[in-house]
Amino acid sequence: MRKDLITDAAIQLVAEQGMRGLTHRAVDRRAGLPEGSTSAYFRTRKALVEGFVERLAAQERIDTALDPADVVGSIARTLDSWLVERNRTLARYAAMLEATHHPELRSILVHSPREQATALAKALGHEDPERSGAHFTAFLEGLLFYRLVGGGSTTGPAPGTEESVADLRAAVEKALRP
Repeated sequence: MRKDLITDAAIQLVAEQGMRGLTHRAVDRRAGLPEGSTSAYFRTRKALVEGFVERLAAQERIDTALDPADVVGSIARTLDSWLVERNRTLARYAAMLEATHHPELRSILVHSPREQATALAKALGHEDPERSGAHFTAFLEGLLFYRLVGGGSTTGPAPGTEESVADLRAAVEKALRP
């Protein structure tokens, strides 16, 4: 589907160049499309940003399906896959920063796995599942950011390895304790 090709190219551009690198013409070039193709689907830059944010959100919803038989492991594997897919995660963070200046883009902040985290906290017997779910989500965001661009990016295990998943699993297990 051409729209997916365009939004995927936009994600790659934002990951590599930041939001300033996102132009209709740059997306056309990255996607290998004739000039003007991106603007036919997304008339304005705002529409283009919203389009790639929606694509990120859709991908994240698919990624965050939990395995009931191994909840901690599925969370760890998801985080590790987001570290492996570094560009997509960097684009997500760039979009989150952009949303702080453009309220219409705040949907990027809403699609975090907070509902799942709240349900998990409830199942684990936390006294205040809403708050615990919010804290757990914040912890996961921080862990991901630390391993992606913070100190953990140079000291943590290489993404995509069993050691990385095991390290993330240990952190998630500690964070889930009531």
